[in-house]
Amino acid sequence: MTSNFALGIDIGGSGIKGAVVDLAAGDFATERLRIDTPQESTPANVAAVVGEIVDGFADQLGDGPIGVTIPAIVQHGVTLSAANIHESWVNCPAEKIFEDALGRDVVLVNDADAAGVAEVQFGAAKGNPGLVIMTTLGTGIGSAIIYRGVLIPNSELGHLEIDGYDAEKRAAASVRARESLSWPDYIARLQRYYETVEFLFSPDLFVVGGGVSKKADKFLPQLKLRTPIVPATLQN
Repeated sequence: MTSNFALGIDIGGSGIKGAVVDLAAGDFATERLRIDTPQESTPANVAAVVGEIVDGFADQLGDGPIGVTIPAIVQHGVTLSAANIHESWVNCPAEKIFEDALGRDVVLVNDADAAGVAEVQFGAAKGNPGLVIMTTLGTGIGSAIIYRGVLIPNSELGHLEIDGYDAEKRAAASVRARESLSWPDYIARLQRYYETVEFLFSPDLFVVGGGVSKKADKFLPQLKLRTPIVPATLQN
């Protein structure tokens, strides 16, 4: 394959997924391969699974680039936090660990940041010339800020304090399930969250990802915002 193709690998709390991506078309060039995240999700154990995924796409990838996303703040290849993965990722030289394990260059980024860039390049925010804020509603709330096509990394807008609470403790999709919230009750929490983010940033567009975005018709039309808000289009 040519340099138009890359291997993308997403590390999650329950599964690690990978696929070769056509960078020109912004679409999968292969089926996705998923392997369960090790129960002890240390850097070494996760790197071993990432190696299995790379091996699984060796023929299709060739010497193409590899990108890895992770639910953590990533600064200069070092993970500074850990969400739903082992605490040993905190202050871990993760990018170097992956490169050493694979014997090749790796680019490591925060998972929500990667989702945001993808939506601006190929998805729901394609062609938007202004300030786009991507949020992912899942176990927590991930976020990405992209201004004029340039990522401002590690925004962590799920950890804004709103009404005395960490925002994701009130408005993540997992909270709706855990507290058995009705749609009206959950929408009220989302309204408070998005109106706060809107006040702080005045974005041109919100893009909402995460599994709950498949039910976007249940809640997005009910939100009363100045800013347009649309579901993600790239399979989260």
